[in-house]
Amino acid sequence: MKYRGLSPLQRGTFWVILMIVVGAVVGVTGPRAVQSLSDLAQVAPSKLPWVATRVIAFLSYFAITGSVVYGLLLSTKILDAIAHRPVSFALHQDLAAIGFGLAGVHVVLLGLDATVPFSFGDMLIPFIAPYRPLWVGVGQLTLYVVGVVIASFYLRRRIGQRTWRLLHYLTFLSFVGATAHGIMSGSDSGTAWAWWSYVVATALVVFLSGYRIVTGAMASRERASRPAPAPRAAPGPGSGPGVGL
Repeated sequence: MKYRGLSPLQRGTFWVILMIVVGAVVGVTGPRAVQSLSDLAQVAPSKLPWVATRVIAFLSYFAITGSVVYGLLLSTKILDAIAHRPVSFALHQDLAAIGFGLAGVHVVLLGLDATVPFSFGDMLIPFIAPYRPLWVGVGQLTLYVVGVVIASFYLRRRIGQRTWRLLHYLTFLSFVGATAHGIMSGSDSGTAWAWWSYVVATALVVFLSGYRIVTGAMASRERASRPAPAPRAAPGPGSGPGVGL
């Protein structure tokens, strides 16, 4: 698909819609969130790390989901008509790195939260946490998998394209692990907004994955149905360059 870019009207419409959506979300939820944090800081300041770790956890999940979605959009070439591939690839990589960094902050904040005390070992070694060890361990393994995927970006030339692609499939495993960790160990999983966040993210990834599989199978079938090119005939005597009447 050839890059065409967005027209000035399309770009302007996109930014106007984005600002309206962001403004509506901030306007509706912002004052209530600030008031809730202010009340919590006055009544139970020790719970602020708990609130912070939940917020950071969701931001990390959204960044990892965005990286997976961007990778699928790249593989299906849907973005190629409106964005340069190097720019899209860089954003795909940056979102994964942002998600990994936020997940690291989430882990550090767990050590500051007095609600459920986590030791240094609890934060690093999977399946020994004092709180829901199985699903917290899944989250820890997911963090390590994301770290491997991010490292593969920087080692791509050394490990080769084939190995890089194989390691890149771990991105799907990291998304599944992050989703399972959030649902099964997150204290906010029972709320409507958290539940719908997981549902929408999962539906989007499943849809794009299915689309990628179908389009890939159709492309393979199309290549297989093409007739093999006819072999070139050997040049006869006197048919070489520079020979003529």
